Amino acid sequence: MVSPAFETWRRQGQRFEHRGHAIAVVERGRGEAMLAIHGFPSASWDWHAILPGLTPRFRVIAPDLLGFGWSDKPRSFRYSMLDQADRLEALLAARGVDRVHLLAHDYGDTVAQELLARHEQRAGRGLAIASCVLLNGGLFPECHHPRPVQRLLATRLGPLVARLSSRRTLARGLHAIFGRDTPPSPAFVDELWTMLRHADGQLALPRLIDYIRERKQHRARWVGALERTRVPLVLIDGAADPVSGADMIARWRELLPQAQLVVLPGIGHYPQIEAPDAVLAAMLRFHDRLRDST
Repeated sequence: MVSPAFETWRRQGQRFEHRGHAIAVVERGRGEAMLAIHGFPSASWDWHAILPGLTPRFRVIAPDLLGFGWSDKPRSFRYSMLDQADRLEALLAARGVDRVHLLAHDYGDTVAQELLARHEQRAGRGLAIASCVLLNGGLFPECHHPRPVQRLLATRLGPLVARLSSRRTLARGLHAIFGRDTPPSPAFVDELWTMLRHADGQLALPRLIDYIRERKQHRARWVGALERTRVPLVLIDGAADPVSGADMIARWRELLPQAQLVVLPGIGHYPQIEAPDAVLAAMLRFHDRLRDST
């Protein structure tokens, strides 16, 4: 059973069309713009627990990326991180945003890395990235450990695996990547399954999963963006995550020793769901330090 807040979130979503396809967008709050980019296979609803703590200070723009949530899910589309980034840049331009803070998780981390790479190339022209908060995700492909079902989705069996997906398999997969003491609630599983099934979205998963290959293909560009940028960065990472936990934390420390890092012991792949108060507190401390340094 889904929550009333979930239904309100869905109803309040706006539509933004770009290149013939529409995405759903929730926008709340006042202040500097913050673009919240969700992960795979979920949607902007992932941010609902921390959004009330952000909106007094930020104008939060939270889209469902193409292929996810309540957005369009074209059957024959070639999904890519480059297209997702194009779509978000167009969304921000349509809303008059030329300077933005990034908040990203999982799949969204890689979209954020592409936006950072473009920011570095523009050298002060066009959309400016003011800061970047990253949650658990495959920032460094050599430290990313996809789940077995993700590996299957990337093979010729992917369409069959997608057709056989169910709420039960989704729940089992989520329990495997959440912290032992912070499992997903039945309501969250229901909500994620509802969004996933919208417009037969589970059938798009084999095409969306290509992001794992893209991360390897564009590693130099996307990891290089993190290494070269002067944009303030922080990684807030659940250390108990089997996908992008301890190994990702160690690699961050190795490659980005000057960047900020917040480790959440016992928390898994979805820190914004499992430990929203800790994530919000870490974010606000990060932004307070940015404000104090300017």
